[in-house]
Amino acid sequence: MTAEALILPAQEAESRPARGGTSSVELLMPITLMFALLIMAVIRSPMLISSAGIGAASIVAAPLILATYALMATVIAGRGTVDLAIGPLISFINVTMIQLVGAGLIGSPISVFIYCILAGIAYQVVMALIVIYVRVQPIIVSLSGYLALSGINLVILPRPGGVAPDFMADWGAGTSVFSPSLAIVVLATVFWLLFKRTAFYTHLRLMGSDERAAFTTGIPITKVRIGAHVISGIFAALASICFTSLISSGDPGQGTTYTLTAVTALVLGGASLGGGRAGVMGSLLGAINIYLISYCLSTFNFGTVQSFVTQLSYGAILVISLLMTLILPFIQRHVHKFSALLYFVVLAVGAFGVILHATYNYAALKLASGPAPKLFTPVDLGFAAGGHASLLTYWLSAAFVGVTIPLLLRILVQRSGKSDISPAIYVVVIALILLVAYAISHGLMGAQVKP
Repeated sequence: MTAEALILPAQEAESRPARGGTSSVELLMPITLMFALLIMAVIRSPMLISSAGIGAASIVAAPLILATYALMATVIAGRGTVDLAIGPLISFINVTMIQLVGAGLIGSPISVFIYCILAGIAYQVVMALIVIYVRVQPIIVSLSGYLALSGINLVILPRPGGVAPDFMADWGAGTSVFSPSLAIVVLATVFWLLFKRTAFYTHLRLMGSDERAAFTTGIPITKVRIGAHVISGIFAALASICFTSLISSGDPGQGTTYTLTAVTALVLGGASLGGGRAGVMGSLLGAINIYLISYCLSTFNFGTVQSFVTQLSYGAILVISLLMTLILPFIQRHVHKFSALLYFVVLAVGAFGVILHATYNYAALKLASGPAPKLFTPVDLGFAAGGHASLLTYWLSAAFVGVTIPLLLRILVQRSGKSDISPAIYVVVIALILLVAYAISHGLMGAQVKP
């Protein structure tokens, strides 16, 4: 009997892609929350939807997204392996890297990346060996690592200081949409999407669902568990690199805040802390939601209790997300053929309308005699010499493409009998995201109305 045949029926149904896209009901809450928070954030601070705003958001959210990916690998492995030390580990790699750069031992991009990845893997392998051979509960091991690394970081670097490597000097500028930190997040996401199609990932999910059944089928659970920790170490290293580029120095304590936020983002994305279930799209949405919550709260003035309100919000979201897992079986019984992609596109079209309304400069309109003023300034999209299109026409076209292409793909797959077009779905979504990023980076959202 193969490992794939032993996946529990309910989990097999969850892991089977729908013909029109991802059919995870777990994505219902994070998608809805993301667009609700995005609309609120844009209304409170329209500068978020600009080249500089999105660029700053991407570099701030990048460490959190990668930290969530790091947790995802060990959570899928089961045994309640929630790595509470992920925050201090990010700080540990950060402060040791800064000290080595200051001593002149490393400095080039290759040497920095190699050191960070090796440091992350080394720590995670040690933790894996303790869990496997010493047979200590993973939660105890991770809590011990949290306390140990928190103290070690202060010994290595008693206070924030140092200078990031020279090649990171402009990584944290946040003046444009595209940045090295965003590129790292995109590559990490693509890796996870490809990794889900490997036999190792199937073994990992089976081990997280039922370790005894996995052992019975001959799966080398020791190697699989170590492999999960290695993957977690790699993503922790990437998170630390983005964190270093964000603060441009070393900080022994700030990285520890990623423990609570990453765990909250993971649960918010629909992951099961018991093991066997976690998705890259859910984790990505969960991390974005955590960032948007922090961004929205920053637009309010809570005075001296600002940080406490933020922590309270994270804790409340975590509790609500855990409670939502209790009603998911009820939703799954009554909601069939749910397409997360189409739901995402429909909410995106509505959100873009609200964003256009919130960012449009109505004050520039002047009612005067003569021809009626133009509500949307012609914007050169650069597709051809002299080619112009109004902002309204552009966004209507983008919304039309965003709705029709997924619908056509869904119909084509149903007609052909194929059961999995996830790569095509991801290509469509990425193309739409890049289209919006291109529009924002070329100032379409900041077009001013001529009087």
